[in-house]
Amino acid sequence: MLHFVGLALCAVAVYFACEWFVNAIEWLGPRLRLGSLAVGTVLAALGTALPESAVTFAAAVVGKSPDIAVGAAMGGPLALATVAYAVTGWMLFRRRAERSVDTRKLARDQAWFLVIFTVKLGLGLVAFAIKPWLGLLMFVAYAVYFVVEIRRTDDGEDAAQAPLLLQRKRSRPSTWAIVVQALATLVIILVASQLFVQQLESAAGILGLPAEVTALLLSPVATELPEIMNAIIWVRAGKPQLALANISGAMMIQATVPSGIGLIFTPWMFSVPLVIAGVVTMAAIGYLLVVLRRGRLSPVTLSVTGVFYLAFAALLIPALAG
Repeated sequence: MLHFVGLALCAVAVYFACEWFVNAIEWLGPRLRLGSLAVGTVLAALGTALPESAVTFAAAVVGKSPDIAVGAAMGGPLALATVAYAVTGWMLFRRRAERSVDTRKLARDQAWFLVIFTVKLGLGLVAFAIKPWLGLLMFVAYAVYFVVEIRRTDDGEDAAQAPLLLQRKRSRPSTWAIVVQALATLVIILVASQLFVQQLESAAGILGLPAEVTALLLSPVATELPEIMNAIIWVRAGKPQLALANISGAMMIQATVPSGIGLIFTPWMFSVPLVIAGVVTMAAIGYLLVVLRRGRLSPVTLSVTGVFYLAFAALLIPALAG
């Protein structure tokens, strides 16, 4: 019972920390002269993608647990491509704000993700001597994306900016307050996310769930909790473009940084469950690309991505049993 109470407390802590974090980076972006979308694709994504990257690094380099490292690197993109987008779609049912989303930009991000992820999946199926060196190319790929995003000068969404929560009475908060609020809440997000994962693993053990199910099916959703919470917060604030930009930006990080770590420090060879995770992720993004390019983005079409996660769950159990 205590583990389930811990799950609830950690989830609440992540939500409120994300609310303060989102509020801070919306002020930090203009101070750094970033376009409004770069707030989601770069600033928010860098912060919220840290838990999954930290898990991969700790498992591969510190813990010497290649299976956990590779599982984290593959599970993160799967959770983002399915659960995170589905939650955004569910939230849009109430807001009906999908018309304000730049589908061309989102489609471009997803196309680049699909290319990189295809390479990432393919490398997990073959073994050759220079494969670890290709991990460096993953970091280069993200560096290119990072530079392109911070140079983007889009106008983004026009929703009014809320006062900085740390200085509610000031119309123009001080830079130190913005930075302190962003860093402090980021630390809380990281700690609470890791505690959430630990509580989830303990609860799964009590329920008798196999470790592989927890690692591939449940833990990735837990580590992507900050992106999911950010999506809820931004859609509620009438900023769906930032919600989707945060997810797509985090996906670019997940496709490159954890993969680079895995390629360098692990054999990077995939088992059947990992291949299934990769194929389902590609299928979900392929579906989303079709929706975006046909101009069919809506709460319903976005919510359908959650079906791919259910399909993965249905395919995972027989694969593990075999």
